[in-house]
Amino acid sequence: MAAGRAFLGAPCSSLATGARRLAFASPPPRTLAPALRRRVPGRCVASVSSSPDAASAPEPYVLTTPLYYVNAPPHMGSAYTTIAADAIARFQRLLEKKVIFITGTDEHGEKIATSAEASGRNPKEHCDAISSSYKMLWADLDIEYDKFIRTTDHKHEGVVNEFYSRVLSSGDIYRADYEGLYCVNCEEYKDEKELAENNSCPVHLKPCVARKEDNYFFALSKYQHKLEELLARNPDFVRPSHRLNEVQGWIKGGLRDFSISRASVDWGIPVPNDTKQTIYVWFDALLGYISALLDDGEQASLQQAIDHGWPASLHLIGKDILRFHAVYWPAMLMSAGISVPDAVFGHGFLTKDGMKMGKSLGNTLEPKDLVARFGADAVRYFFLREVEFGNDGDYSEERFINIVNAHLANTIGNLLNRTLGLLKKNCNSTLAFDSIAAADGVPLRENVENLVDKAKHHYENLLLSSACESVLEIGNLGNLYIDEQAPWSCFKKGGESAEKAAKDLVIILETMRIIAIALTPITPSLSLRIYTQLGFTEDQFRVLRWVCSIIRDMLSDFISFSLQVLYGHPPKYSLASSEKEDTKWGGLKAGQVMMEPKPVFARIETETKEEAQASSKAAKGGKKKSPSKGLVEA
Repeated sequence: MAAGRAFLGAPCSSLATGARRLAFASPPPRTLAPALRRRVPGRCVASVSSSPDAASAPEPYVLTTPLYYVNAPPHMGSAYTTIAADAIARFQRLLEKKVIFITGTDEHGEKIATSAEASGRNPKEHCDAISSSYKMLWADLDIEYDKFIRTTDHKHEGVVNEFYSRVLSSGDIYRADYEGLYCVNCEEYKDEKELAENNSCPVHLKPCVARKEDNYFFALSKYQHKLEELLARNPDFVRPSHRLNEVQGWIKGGLRDFSISRASVDWGIPVPNDTKQTIYVWFDALLGYISALLDDGEQASLQQAIDHGWPASLHLIGKDILRFHAVYWPAMLMSAGISVPDAVFGHGFLTKDGMKMGKSLGNTLEPKDLVARFGADAVRYFFLREVEFGNDGDYSEERFINIVNAHLANTIGNLLNRTLGLLKKNCNSTLAFDSIAAADGVPLRENVENLVDKAKHHYENLLLSSACESVLEIGNLGNLYIDEQAPWSCFKKGGESAEKAAKDLVIILETMRIIAIALTPITPSLSLRIYTQLGFTEDQFRVLRWVCSIIRDMLSDFISFSLQVLYGHPPKYSLASSEKEDTKWGGLKAGQVMMEPKPVFARIETETKEEAQASSKAAKGGKKKSPSKGLVEA
């Protein structure tokens, strides 16, 4: 289901006669009740419990990437989607949501069999190797997924068979002949009007081949009005809004039934009622979002999987597979009597130096090489900060280095390092004041809290670039404050000036503590390094939470007013006294000892061409090159 796969199955104008339509219900609203969930180091984290109490537990936040097609190793487009999904998942965990972050690989189809043969392996061996390369890259990029599904997993096949039977029982599957021009790379039939010169596929620029097959078709056209109703009732089902316009245009143009089986493809799941055919890879792969919810070793039951957390809160995909997720998938679910996902978000494409990337152009961008040279934090930050989420974005190495150096090494890293240096020199690395007392009457505190709430709003609305900007602005304010107050000069004066300088250092370090939390979804390792330098443990970092101060204050005022009306006196304890709110000002206490100052992010120095080539070879050979090599500290 990765970028570059098919847009359409085989079109067919005939409809299944007498087929029964199924009504479907809107997905239930999601609860926001917190459920404490301690994160532990590692990539694939704890699975969802199926205990008897599950029905009373808050609904999970289920987030998915595409199941990436294993015809080739992961590319930067796949990495970008997964980095963004991981940032969203980490933010939801900070809100104490019960997150199920699903990713995985799509491993069936003719193209997989062809790729395997070309590499001298059988399809299963090929799939094992490529799927493993995705897991390794996700580990390198600090991706913390909860479920990794492979469409060759036994539990997935069981779910697909059961789903197919449901749709068949609904009268929405029928058999028909189809003859047309077929693109093997897209694994789809093409309309002649969309083909380029010499009947070439417009995506792969290779000639399509004539094929005639006796296939099974899904009656997509029956769900035209249902899909129109879905989008009218819930325009946020497809995001961003310009993607919604695309989907509405496709539906308005008329939906055609599509082929859901292949007679000429052996590498796939056999059609339950006709083992001479295999299920079309998209009809198969989309169900990975549901089968992934099953625990390892659990019975392959469609309903059991649904009970574990369906519907999905968000499908995060590239825009080239939007039609499958926003048109085909909800219609399939309606046919089976299953709730549709809450939302589908289609992000844009990446270019390099303003040009489309491709092997033929020799300008591919390998995520493994980038991580080997610059580290996961730098890669994550650049693409989430510089690409407006939902639109296309461009990579250039010069801009990458300039942005990462300016924002992470200078604005954030250098601010922390020089502040801790001053604290060590003048205060023996020990805080002389609580951060609340230190900031009394200082406008910076309110400005920081307002920017934190602004960043939270951006995260909630998937405006990841804007969230980064808000956090960076906190760093800018911190740098401006320390430059204006000049504590290094005040310490030399002694007396009240030295006391004021000691307070200023506490204020800056409290600002850094809040930056570390707010930047955690984007740069988790950098945030951990900042937090531990402030005297906290990794365990304390793993249980941080984010609560909006505006909402808290409103709730506190409401409760105070209500109790005063009821009992004639204000509450004995405020809401703030009973809630743990790590993004609120006040986390640093007098007497707290900071760690030795040590740069948390190394400034990147431009490599020579030979050094860059050596880094690339080391990455391809499986050797990790330390991101600090070839760099200088800020």
